[in-house]
Amino acid sequence: MSDSDLPMVLTLGEGHAVAARWLVEAKVAQDAARFALPPSRAGLGPGDVVRLADGRGAGDRWRIDRVERAGATLVEAVRVEPGVYRPAPYVTGELRGKPHVPAGPVWPVFLDLPLMRGNEAPHAPWLAATGTPWPGAVRAWVSLEEDGGWQPNVILPSRAVMGVTLSPLAAARPGVLDRGPALRLRVKGGNLRSISRAGLLAGGNVLAVGDGSPGNWELMQFSEAKLVAPGEWEISGRLRGQAGTDALMPAEWPAGSVVVLMDGAPKQVDLDPDARGQLRHWRIGPSSQPPDDESYRARSLAAVGAGLRPLSPCHLAVSGREVTWVRRTRTGGDNWDAPEVPLGEAYERYGVRLVRGTAELHREEVSRPAWTIPESVWTRAAQGGGFAIEVAQLSEIYGPGPSVRRNIHV
Repeated sequence: MSDSDLPMVLTLGEGHAVAARWLVEAKVAQDAARFALPPSRAGLGPGDVVRLADGRGAGDRWRIDRVERAGATLVEAVRVEPGVYRPAPYVTGELRGKPHVPAGPVWPVFLDLPLMRGNEAPHAPWLAATGTPWPGAVRAWVSLEEDGGWQPNVILPSRAVMGVTLSPLAAARPGVLDRGPALRLRVKGGNLRSISRAGLLAGGNVLAVGDGSPGNWELMQFSEAKLVAPGEWEISGRLRGQAGTDALMPAEWPAGSVVVLMDGAPKQVDLDPDARGQLRHWRIGPSSQPPDDESYRARSLAAVGAGLRPLSPCHLAVSGREVTWVRRTRTGGDNWDAPEVPLGEAYERYGVRLVRGTAELHREEVSRPAWTIPESVWTRAAQGGGFAIEVAQLSEIYGPGPSVRRNIHV
């Protein structure tokens, strides 16, 4: 067996011709001869081609491969055939090559999200990107300045499944299965799929829906996806307001809202914890191009670190002047065997407000999920008619989280 490793660019016909010549050459070279040269032919050496005058193989050409000079000049040779090296006709065939597709811009979206599985960096936003054609990989560059000083950041090797809603989505109760009308989407970058009820409850098929700004996203899950037209899907069997985003759920997400499938394609950017809340400038584009290339898209944001945001309390109840609520946790809350969910903060603190419209009537900070409204505060608040009570958990790092609200009629 013989092989050759050469850097060559050949057509299919040229490659066939070269391979055919090698095969014939190898077959002819199977004939070998060993003979002695007279002193008058001592000048012959490896690579020379000779023809034997008589005896076996007379008339054939032989290429000397080895010469041994030990008294007599002994030669080892193999038979060669000149016709093997003459150009042979071959069929070139049709040359088919892929057209060059220049690296174009992508659609990048930043998502400042709460903790979904608990092992994420709580202060770092997510980056998703898609595009057609996909450039193979997308690189994000970051800088403190808007026009220079770019430093390489995260690479997105896969495009995200992203798109927009084609129908409005009304608010629904979180924590229970939403059996409302199917939500119609148009997405690119991949396909959606249905999952089992067990897969849904295990955290599968997480979809972010929002207005496209970094901090306004609701996380939902869905169990059923149906392809209704090329690139268009209807999803149903939804779990709304996941990971505490029920506090950000509007009365309705209008048609045209942005959706991003959180299936592993979006990645968290590399950001220092101390950079939370500080403006950073980003350029996102094909990783094969420099950050000043025209194919890059610019974005600027100051991430608040939604993974550090306390969840809004729930089950706010008012009985007379007694106010109670139930704490929720932003991390480690899926352990059903624990008697209490983790606090997730250094200290347990809540901010309680009595409000009427936009006017604040009273503010209090408490350290347990209950508060008795002082009689003087109640009387003063009730003088103007009905009012509302708002409760939010406080974080030493993030500040107050979203609040839960209850109207009080007097």
